[in-house]
Amino acid sequence: MKTITVRDLRQRWPQAEAMLEREKEITVTRDGKPVARLVRVRQTSAVRKRFDPVRHAGWQAKASGRRIVRWVDEFLAADREAGEVGGSRDLHRQ
Repeated sequence: MKTITVRDLRQRWPQAEAMLEREKEITVTRDGKPVARLVRVRQTSAVRKRFDPVRHAGWQAKASGRRIVRWVDEFLAADREAGEVGGSRDLHRQ
């Protein structure tokens, strides 16, 4: 089992991290006495769900009560015509 001082851990983290890749655990010492253990953690990356447009449309219809919302298109078109974000504020005031 490898050991490393608190000072070395702070000042040489990249080397400590590389050592941790090789070793299962590292003991951290202060004044020659063990104060902590660093253990390697292997995270398994969870597979993200892919976006399903059909499922999303179903959720959206359920959440909106199956209402069709056209005002969003008007606001986006106004922003694009104005060439700036927030150009739709004039539509909102009407």
